[in-house]
Amino acid sequence: MVRTMTLLRALFRPARAARRPARLADAPPPETADGLPPDDAVLLDAPDERLGPVLVAAALGDHGPAATMLRATRTAAEWERRDRYVTRLAAFALSRDEWLTRWLALAPGDPDALLVAAQLAVRRAWRSPARTERLREAAPLIDAAARTVPADPVPWRLALDHARGTRASHTAFEALWEQAVRRCAHHYGCHVAALRYLSAYRYGAHRECFDFAEQAAEDAPAGSLTRALPVRAAYAQLVSGDTAAVPPDRLDAAADLAIEVSGRYAPADPWPAEVRNVLAYVLVERARWAAAHDQFRLIGPYATSVPWSSSGPDALLGFLDARAGVRREVAGDVPLRGRAGRGRPGGH
Repeated sequence: MVRTMTLLRALFRPARAARRPARLADAPPPETADGLPPDDAVLLDAPDERLGPVLVAAALGDHGPAATMLRATRTAAEWERRDRYVTRLAAFALSRDEWLTRWLALAPGDPDALLVAAQLAVRRAWRSPARTERLREAAPLIDAAARTVPADPVPWRLALDHARGTRASHTAFEALWEQAVRRCAHHYGCHVAALRYLSAYRYGAHRECFDFAEQAAEDAPAGSLTRALPVRAAYAQLVSGDTAAVPPDRLDAAADLAIEVSGRYAPADPWPAEVRNVLAYVLVERARWAAAHDQFRLIGPYATSVPWSSSGPDALLGFLDARAGVRREVAGDVPLRGRAGRGRPGGH
């Protein structure tokens, strides 16, 4: 256990850890007087308790725990968790893929290994200068993953991402979308993929994105992360800098709905962390300081690359600077002045 925890901390150490004071490994993250954990307690894209040991095993070359975990998600039809774990495993394999190579060699038809391999191929294609060509080469892997587990929506989420990268027509995308929602009507990952496609297909399509996100949120059951989809649409508009496409009250309504969704989860829960981080970003941009402070308290130590990577190359620094700015605003110390009067903190 000591070895596992040591390696896990090494794998997910904050980018700025060298500049922070050390703390006891076994001590719970402390909180400051305003309920926010200190900077040195914050991790970027930290895994949950189920995924963490799997990544440690993969770092040691052992694919067994990954196979066991993904098999369990498939058997129990935990499609949301399956999607998240496949995405994180593929991201890990970008730099350390020996465990995945061995897994595929030992079990070339394993549906879980095929799915991770397909996600990895799409991720690598997105990073390539020859993106479209590389994505087309990844298509057979996505098809194979979809065939092996017909009920699984995750390969169809991959297909939606693939369609965005290859600039597939609306007709082609709608056919894929139909397959995805047939398998899981309110799957969060598929809805985020569709929102990204709409945003990428035509510059300035923010009204269409909001229409889609608001309808999806209305249809989704209470507590579903898809209920917070409009705040993703708000984030996309704010990042684009297009302040005229959607009126401010619609942005605030999206944030209010996401606040309601966030409130259904426990503080410092890693599961809704990305939604909470996106919500905090939107609230900061809207200069809603008290509400943003509330979300940073609920986020706890779980910073995520989305949305803070849009602030600069150091996502963790973006998170910490935004949080510090909100803390100053709430304390009434140093007023912030951001672009368009929204008070974006930290100069980002």
